[in-house]
Amino acid sequence: MKRIVVIGGGLAGLVAATKLAGGGSSVTLVSEGLGGLQLSQGTIDVYGYNPGRVRAPMAAVAGAPAVHPYARIGTSAVRDGVAFLQDALGTGWLVGDPEVNLQLPTALGVLRPTALVPPSMAAGQAQAGQRWAIVGFRQLKDFGAELVAGNLARAELSRGGRIEARPIVLDLPPRSGESDASGLVYARAFDDPAFRERVVAALRPLLDGETAVGFPAVLGLTDPEAWTALRDALGVPVFEIPLPPPGIPGMRLGRRLTAVAKQRGVRFLAGSRAIGHEADGLRLTGVVVGTAATPRRLRADDVVYAPGGFESGAITVDSRWGIRERLFGLPLAGLDDIDRLITDEYWDDPQSVFSVGVGVDAAMRPVRSDGSVVYENLFAIGGILAGACRWREKSGEGIALGSAMAACRAIEAG
Repeated sequence: MKRIVVIGGGLAGLVAATKLAGGGSSVTLVSEGLGGLQLSQGTIDVYGYNPGRVRAPMAAVAGAPAVHPYARIGTSAVRDGVAFLQDALGTGWLVGDPEVNLQLPTALGVLRPTALVPPSMAAGQAQAGQRWAIVGFRQLKDFGAELVAGNLARAELSRGGRIEARPIVLDLPPRSGESDASGLVYARAFDDPAFRERVVAALRPLLDGETAVGFPAVLGLTDPEAWTALRDALGVPVFEIPLPPPGIPGMRLGRRLTAVAKQRGVRFLAGSRAIGHEADGLRLTGVVVGTAATPRRLRADDVVYAPGGFESGAITVDSRWGIRERLFGLPLAGLDDIDRLITDEYWDDPQSVFSVGVGVDAAMRPVRSDGSVVYENLFAIGGILAGACRWREKSGEGIALGSAMAACRAIEAG
């Protein structure tokens, strides 16, 4: 039985750990925090902009430039990653097709492309001729129903036509006397059938033949039936609109995927930081983890490295513009023109620093500039990879899933 250490508890790390444990390996996942899913919208972005809006994300993956992670990952691994995630989560967690992007509203009322979404968002697919009511809560300051509805009503759809949208603002605090509540507090309130009944009683008389009703994405945290119960009580399709982080749909997805990983035998070292490694030539033999007591050595036949990038501190920048990968000292790609990494041209091309990361081969093993492998049994996946501005092109989840599958293939074949 292979001993595998996965570093990182975001989408890439969780999927790789789940896949490898399901294949019979002994997997330990080391995670310093809760992982990036807690901040996500709970959707799967494969390729949204390239640089214009993408309608067929898998076609864009196939045509990605040579410097992009997709050029090494390939379309097969991305498709397999999406399919694996859908299967692992089970029925009722993600709907959509990686071949075609949906157009869904944001908390600013603009339309964004994404491939797969929770069922609670599916009715928000923009189509000409729809009439939407956008519901906000006076106590939820992160969601302005007037702003969302106003921008949606002005938006011209890519295939022509418009959506009619109007705001409805309810004065319903999630807890008695609360005047400024977070999305998480509202999500917990929506888990309570009594609160949902209050919402329905207040909202139903205000509806006027709308084809769908949009809510901020707070329709339950732990109750998977919260949004369907609300939809059925209102008698009209209901959809969620993601809020700024932290993201309730991302929390749901993270909790579910963590539970699946544990069911398949993944052992979690939560709140632990990988602080060192041991190697014998070109092979890693272990990872050193800082725990609450003393450092602990985890023996490893293979190591999967999914720590994220700059946002998680896996890649750091010092005051002298020294940019480095902190754990393994891996060589970084994208540093050719150090003076252009961050510019003052805010509205111009994207800042090149966001594309800095680790270069890999087709097996996701980190490589030097001459193509030589750093460690034969180290596999880098997800946000650490060089060549993509994931937040701008909306490719983060596709890269995470595809690179996780490519690494798992190489490990299982080795």
